[in-house]
Amino acid sequence: MRSILIGSTLLAFMLTTGCSEAQSEKGGKGGKKDKDKKESLEDQLTEAAVPGLRRIGSLSGGVSESSGLARAETAGTFYTHADAGNAPVLYKIDMTGRLLEKSTLPFPNTDWEDLAQDDKGTLFVIDAGNNNNTRRDLAIYRVTPGSQEIGKIIFAYPDQKAFPPSKKQRNFDCEAALWHGGRIYLFTKDRANHSTSKVYSLSDKAGEQQPRLLASLTIPGEVTGADVSSDGRRIVLLAQEALFVLEGGSFEAALKAAPRRVSLKGAGQTEGIVFRKDDNSTLYISTEQGTLYEYKL
Repeated sequence: MRSILIGSTLLAFMLTTGCSEAQSEKGGKGGKKDKDKKESLEDQLTEAAVPGLRRIGSLSGGVSESSGLARAETAGTFYTHADAGNAPVLYKIDMTGRLLEKSTLPFPNTDWEDLAQDDKGTLFVIDAGNNNNTRRDLAIYRVTPGSQEIGKIIFAYPDQKAFPPSKKQRNFDCEAALWHGGRIYLFTKDRANHSTSKVYSLSDKAGEQQPRLLASLTIPGEVTGADVSSDGRRIVLLAQEALFVLEGGSFEAALKAAPRRVSLKGAGQTEGIVFRKDDNSTLYISTEQGTLYEYKL
């Protein structure tokens, strides 16, 4: 194992303040008003269909295809990022989706899919999107907001022997991760059978690693986001328009629990999810379409 650091000799973790500007209300004949009215009706239908779900904002200022979500330093603010093919930028937003800051990071966005976060505010950018199950360059980047030091974790799945494997075995895409107790937990997106999310664990320290395969969860869908409550007793996994809740007396017990499915019908392509700090029942969810939701378990 060798430690790998991308330090201050590379581009610094540069913050570029980018307060979003109000968009012009062009397009005569009430075009914007009609759009707002339509969105309001859609929100009402979605919220009525999903008790506990409430639309709180919409991403603006160039934030496209939100794929991960994490808490920022100030209450009511978040970090998010875009999917593969977009710039390697970390966006800081408020609860309404307004852009506050942009951080250009010194490593490529090969396929960023999620953000995990430790109890000290360190972010882990999960560059493990693997749609075709062919990647040999899977990585996780340690980022401390305001710091020049960037750490890199390189890993490979111990049970993947072919690149790609047969179509029936393509379960090595990862779009969901969380941090707990000094370790990062990866949840795969089952592109073969849409029925099983494999759970891997690895250290949060920089270097080359081989994750441990811990479990296989029965999930009727493709997992796109994950987080754990502050008390460690509740794990939540996102899928498209669905939420799966695993609960137990401890984190280890929750990992073994049968997932409880909650419908998020009408919410869109749900991708990012994070618990409110020190609140084990309130979740924030982002979608690729740019909607921000609050959900009460």
